[in-house]
Amino acid sequence: MTAQDWTTPGAWEIAPDLYRIPLAMPSNGLRAVNVYAFRAGDRVTIIDSGWAVPEARAQLDAALQSIGLGLHSIDEFLITHSHSDHITLGVQLRAEFGMKLSVGKDEEPNIRAVMEHWFNGFKMNFQRLRAAGAGSVADAMHARIEANPDAERMAEEYFELPDRWLNSDEVIPVGRYRLRAIATPGHTRGHLVFADEAAGIIVTGDHVLPTITPSIGFEAQRNGLPLKRFLESQEVMLALPDLRVLPAHGAVADSLHARSRELIEYHERRLEDCFVAVRGGAADALEVARLIGWTRHLRHFDELDEFNQMLAVTETVAHLDVLADRERIAAEVIDGVKSYRLLRHA
Repeated sequence: MTAQDWTTPGAWEIAPDLYRIPLAMPSNGLRAVNVYAFRAGDRVTIIDSGWAVPEARAQLDAALQSIGLGLHSIDEFLITHSHSDHITLGVQLRAEFGMKLSVGKDEEPNIRAVMEHWFNGFKMNFQRLRAAGAGSVADAMHARIEANPDAERMAEEYFELPDRWLNSDEVIPVGRYRLRAIATPGHTRGHLVFADEAAGIIVTGDHVLPTITPSIGFEAQRNGLPLKRFLESQEVMLALPDLRVLPAHGAVADSLHARSRELIEYHERRLEDCFVAVRGGAADALEVARLIGWTRHLRHFDELDEFNQMLAVTETVAHLDVLADRERIAAEVIDGVKSYRLLRHA
């Protein structure tokens, strides 16, 4: 399989008793999410579950049947984090087949918030946008949802509490594999990766992706400085052996260390871009976001749709907050908007 065709449906063998299964994400630019099936005889444990849409369910069932199994063969879903494309099909299938669902314990605030009301995730981000001086982006995104309440929600998508909360360093044996859960906060507060160092593999969820950078802190209940946590979590990856990367989006990659270093370097460049923008007079996150390029093509902020403008502003806030934490800039709230300025020694 090449990087160009990683979304092709099927059960793609990576190692003995280990399969990568791409599942469709309709109406999403990422196109697919990989789930990873670890076989133990006639049973299987799967890391992540896919989005609760009919296409994904049919593809998962067909992929398992192609290796002599089926949905009824699933013992457990181990979930890297609580974004819809990783957990909601597992919630749906558990109601029908009774398999276990396991999630990192630090995801509990996010899951409970969205269980209370699906819109809570967006509501919290709208509050962050307004505090960033981007009320116009919040209004545009809110209008988009009100015009079509189901536009941002896939059919049958819903959240429930898992059967168990996983702790960092907990080991889950599955057949020939021993999967160690490792806390990697940043993308979300409770994100986990699962490593088997003896087998030379690590399932990285959205923490380490081979060709794109994950969003930072896009969640209902953000905890502290998500970019700082993300960079610290990349250092955790560098302390591991240089494992083969099994990502949620994209083809399998050979070097965990190489990609983690690239992600650290990328965010250091973005931090410098944000610093230069503040030095040039940008006073809030929206102004900074308008001065730095977005996506690999360095598109202008105004070229992005409402959803990606929302992500751009919240990610800019994450970078500015790290600059303030490093004492390169100062932050203060003026009339409900967080403003930034250079410190004299910067």
